[in-house]
Amino acid sequence: MDVGLTMSNSAPGEESSFELAKKVIQKFVQRQVFSETKIELALVLFGTDSTNNPLSQDGQYQNIRVHRHLMIPDCELLIEIENQVQPESQQGDCILSPEHVSLIPCRNLTLQAEGKKYDCLNIALLTDLNTQTNEESLEVIIKNLTQSGITVQFFLPFPVEEDKEGQGDSERRDPGHPGTGKGLSREQKKNKELVKEMMLSLDVEDGLDEIHTFRNAIEELCMFKRVERRPVSWPCQLTIGSSLSIRIVGYKAVTDEKLKKMWITVDAQSHQKDDVKRETVYCFRYGSDIVPFSKVDQEQMKYKHDGKCFAVLGFTKQTTIRRNQFMGSQIIKIFAARDDEHAGVALSALIRALNELQMVAIVRYAFNRISNPQVGAAFPCIKQDSECLMYIQLPFMEDLRQFTFPSLENKKFTPSDAQLSAVDSLIDSMMLVEEDENGEQRDLFKPHRIPNPAFQRHFQCLHHRAVSPGTPLPPIEPWLKAALDRPEVITERCQDPLDVLKRKFTLTEVEKKKKLKTSAQIFGKESEESEAKKVKEDEAEEEYNLADIAEGSVTSVRIRGRQLTHRIEQLLSNKNTQYYMKSITCIQAFREQSVKLGNAEHYNSYLQSLKGSIPNRGLEVFWELLVQDGLTLISKDEVEGSLVSKAEANQFLVAEEKKEEAAPAPVEDTGDVDDLVSVQFLFLTFLYFYLNTCLCNCCDSNGVKTISCVSTWGVCDVLSSLI
Repeated sequence: MDVGLTMSNSAPGEESSFELAKKVIQKFVQRQVFSETKIELALVLFGTDSTNNPLSQDGQYQNIRVHRHLMIPDCELLIEIENQVQPESQQGDCILSPEHVSLIPCRNLTLQAEGKKYDCLNIALLTDLNTQTNEESLEVIIKNLTQSGITVQFFLPFPVEEDKEGQGDSERRDPGHPGTGKGLSREQKKNKELVKEMMLSLDVEDGLDEIHTFRNAIEELCMFKRVERRPVSWPCQLTIGSSLSIRIVGYKAVTDEKLKKMWITVDAQSHQKDDVKRETVYCFRYGSDIVPFSKVDQEQMKYKHDGKCFAVLGFTKQTTIRRNQFMGSQIIKIFAARDDEHAGVALSALIRALNELQMVAIVRYAFNRISNPQVGAAFPCIKQDSECLMYIQLPFMEDLRQFTFPSLENKKFTPSDAQLSAVDSLIDSMMLVEEDENGEQRDLFKPHRIPNPAFQRHFQCLHHRAVSPGTPLPPIEPWLKAALDRPEVITERCQDPLDVLKRKFTLTEVEKKKKLKTSAQIFGKESEESEAKKVKEDEAEEEYNLADIAEGSVTSVRIRGRQLTHRIEQLLSNKNTQYYMKSITCIQAFREQSVKLGNAEHYNSYLQSLKGSIPNRGLEVFWELLVQDGLTLISKDEVEGSLVSKAEANQFLVAEEKKEEAAPAPVEDTGDVDDLVSVQFLFLTFLYFYLNTCLCNCCDSNGVKTISCVSTWGVCDVLSSLI
């Protein structure tokens, strides 16, 4: 990489050639680090203020620094590039001189002496070509590169090929290189021709294709490269019955890629393996209990079988295997063994027969002796140059989910022909396949070329954390967002159908249901609460939650308590542990708020009524869960006004268990306490207003109350307090 003086020049608001070249190197090294390849990299800097290279003798090879010798790249190199590679103020020796190109071959000879083997050697040169060169040395350079078997790539701030005739240099160059707006300098034009001549003279096809611009290289390298994995064969025997066996080899065609996890969570005082105090113990739920399983138990629990197998259980029509029943994390291609001609003939006959009859083979698949067996379907796949079976896993009974949904037909809301046509037009406009000029279909959205966004984001954050620890993570890169967006062609094409759809399906505002009035509002009586409290209740939503119980006076708590007990009864009508747990959560909240407000009467009466109805309603399992959580009555020690002592509260749940063990006598259903309270309330209210009406006739001619009138007033006071 050239880090000389001219590399730092840039136009206002544009990135310099140095910044762009540095990004190219960072992106390339990132790909090599995360792909875990065995490629070795060396970094040589030209135009440095200091000199550090093995050939710097007698005043030659000055201002050249070998930053790192050939080795496998790692995160340390990324950190060095980020922090140590900076623009400098010198101009190195001629970059295209034959001596400079010999730096890498010399290193190659040293490595060969160490017994290392290489598939290829490549020099990637990043520069702006704004330096003096010697044309006479070009032939020597080409000769040295050819003899050493070294390939060369150039990364420049401008293209070397003209896209259109008559197009000037200033129009086709990349932004950010020196001389923006003024064209290329004399040295750049001269060196550009030398580079073209050298690349065309090398024994490489399309040599000019190895000359890239900085910005194009950044776009090509922005994606993190996946880890290269060699295809691993899986030899086995395909068996049909007990008499027919075919040697096969399987390869994973599609599989779920996962990130490597290089750690395990343990309880230890140090990093030493012998210092681990406690490893993770696996447990399983057995009802409401937790049963631990040791590693020995897990090994004994595993299904034991003969070993790897690919046994055909039978055949069926392809139409009986529905696509929504495909499962598993891999698809396996099954080929005949390469060195077995008889196996190839037999497997080919089976594949062609399945293809002609439109059938599939149902097989039993086991990867090895310790793996769980699977049931899957083997589909025939015939291509121009190969034949194979495609194995896809099928579900067992426990893997299927059965759902019942109501019919979509609704006589009240039947779509019109115009509405159906609008939806059809929208679907047609969003088709991801279109025909090109030759009438062939092409994909607008290509998932097989889209990388996993979770992996890309993970590697981006990992690189940032390694290079810049302690700083906030960067946002998602724009190119990744653009790759996941809807294609622009689809967006433009579906605008008109969307507008038609909005007009055909009009939206109407639905008014909220009116809030039910309280008894005080019905009878016109003023509440004892403040005006601010009443305004707050009027503006509250119709729906309630557990936190609402904590608001309001004792009267409002009773109302909300009745709502909550009604909700508990609804949950208990579904005899399922999940609903039982929700009911217990409601009872616990009911108890906490009752204690908080000092009102235990309603909670205790409901819990006693619930306890009495347990046998008749078959809620013994629910009651056992309630006993385990210890949700008993509210005693005097918790609320002063409670009529239950602490001893009675403690014996409330225990006594029930003893009673059931002795003689489970039938308990009469006391009915719904809330309905009884409501009837008493209405009766007392009616009696109160009746006696008030009678009071107008209870005075003598002087307006003095009679004895009977005074008694009636006393009864009214008592009724008023009860209400």
